[in-house]
Amino acid sequence: ILDHPRFLVLDKPAGLLCQPGLGSHQQDSLISRLQPECPDLRLVHRLDRDTSGLILLAKDLGMLRCLAALFATRRVRKLYIAEVKGQMAGLSGQVRLPLARLKRQPPTYGFHPEGKECITLWRRLQLMKSSTRLWLSPRTGRSHQLRAHLAAQHHPIIGDPIYNPCCSASGLRLRALALRFPDPDDPSRQVRACAPMPAWAHP
Repeated sequence: ILDHPRFLVLDKPAGLLCQPGLGSHQQDSLISRLQPECPDLRLVHRLDRDTSGLILLAKDLGMLRCLAALFATRRVRKLYIAEVKGQMAGLSGQVRLPLARLKRQPPTYGFHPEGKECITLWRRLQLMKSSTRLWLSPRTGRSHQLRAHLAAQHHPIIGDPIYNPCCSASGLRLRALALRFPDPDDPSRQVRACAPMPAWAHP
């Protein structure tokens, strides 16, 4: 998607881990496929295995620190597209709900008064008979944030094996579509990267 001298933006397919997990069956991952050719490559952030879309990687330790600082200070803007169960009322809104891990296997997150602050902005893209397509912009970057926030609104993402297990759709309908952040080498310039729309979002 974007090959900068000091960082990469790649389009991760659904079903691929960003980094190896526990056990021999979870060793295949995006970073383990890339590091044999680029040993210094490091993940700046992560996507869930079932989520497809844009992922940012640093090519050196200095750039990793710069990009991680941008994430920490919420200067990175991320845009997702999702399709959720049911007709979501309203044209736009905000979900502000603290989340914590409620279960280890499978990892499951949900509301907890002592959880970490989580903020998700949403805007309706298309209303359909039994589902709604949304633009999502997380302002924080917690594990399962979008999936858990939408499930808490009683509109779980279609195809979600954890938060919407009764759904028969194949594949999680959540995709990281765009990234925007200040260029660490020239803060007056914005870096923008966009991925193709998913097949399920086409008419």
